[in-house]
Amino acid sequence: MGSLFAQISAVVKMNLLSLPKRVGSSLTTLLAVAIVVTVLLAFMAMGQGFQKTMAGSGSEDVAIMLRGGSAAELNSGLGGDVYTNVSSSPGIAKDENGPIISGELYVVVDGVKKSSQTEANLPLRGIGPAGFSLRKNISLIDGRMFEEGKTEIIVGTSILSQFSGFELGSKMKFGATEWTVVGVFDAGGSVFGSELLTDVRTLQAQFNRGNSYQSIRVRLDGPEAIQKIRDFIESDPRLNLDVMTEQAYYSDQSRDMGRLVYMGWGLAIFMALGALAGALNTMYTSVEAKAVEIATLRAIGFKGISAFFGTLVESLVLAIIGGVLGTLIAFLLFDGISTSTMGGSFTQVVFDFNVSADAFKSGIILAVIIGLVGGFFPAWRASRMPLLKAFSS
Repeated sequence: MGSLFAQISAVVKMNLLSLPKRVGSSLTTLLAVAIVVTVLLAFMAMGQGFQKTMAGSGSEDVAIMLRGGSAAELNSGLGGDVYTNVSSSPGIAKDENGPIISGELYVVVDGVKKSSQTEANLPLRGIGPAGFSLRKNISLIDGRMFEEGKTEIIVGTSILSQFSGFELGSKMKFGATEWTVVGVFDAGGSVFGSELLTDVRTLQAQFNRGNSYQSIRVRLDGPEAIQKIRDFIESDPRLNLDVMTEQAYYSDQSRDMGRLVYMGWGLAIFMALGALAGALNTMYTSVEAKAVEIATLRAIGFKGISAFFGTLVESLVLAIIGGVLGTLIAFLLFDGISTSTMGGSFTQVVFDFNVSADAFKSGIILAVIIGLVGGFFPAWRASRMPLLKAFSS
């Protein structure tokens, strides 16, 4: 056994030391694997970044209510009487002002992307007096809070980073009304930072929405609170509402973006076929270039399995170096880059690309698979090299 390991080690060393003689074909394979891994990680970084922003936005102690059967706020519509009736439900936490509840409404307004100077949909959300405090990790960092009854808005830092014209003190026209930015808030990288906030009564009046809402948010008073609210709604035939924790709502909203990760895998696998062809060509060329050496080793007693593993390790080394290079390129190019895309309510969500540890792992695994498959058949050929090759030149 020790002799076999020594033989394998000798062949591996011979193969790796010969790489500089085939620098062109070796670099081609290495770069092909690197490109495949970079593409895969770019898709994963985008999908995981969006999911992280959405899934990290909600809170377990806040519930959101939508009209029954509505998948998102965009499809929901609630009358003022629903808000009034729900306010008396058990399970809603209270403070000195009564139930901690916020009836909310949003309209889609135009914003201009800094990167492309193109228009995009942004959510202008009206919230109740408790609406700001109901949001997780949110704080006013500049200016002041909007005043009820005035056409004033506060802007999330994510909006400021990606869209023009929303700086503190700016004025813009939405509908027939001029609005003024009076404050800037930070939402800790959550989806809330991609919104413009204002007083819900003002928004209802300026956009002719009457006494209507699209969602209701409440603070839960304990672990069993959400079930109490559901029981209350079921007992009142006037109410047709779906109730879920805010965390569950945003996790559900992020699922569609997960398809992007699968798309990335599909494209990467398709491209990997090209990299695999390159790896096969490189390794077959390597075997042919060392045919005399391999046959000579076999003639002096080296086993075929040593040639097999020596060739396979060479292929794996090239692929793994390409995989590591691809992950580094993806990390340097994409990790932390801020961008925006259309969310579930057809408005822009700002998020950061996230090249995670799982993405790194996936990239290396893909590289190893390319190396194994690309090296297996040439390695098998090397293990069965005819001994006559040793005397052919």
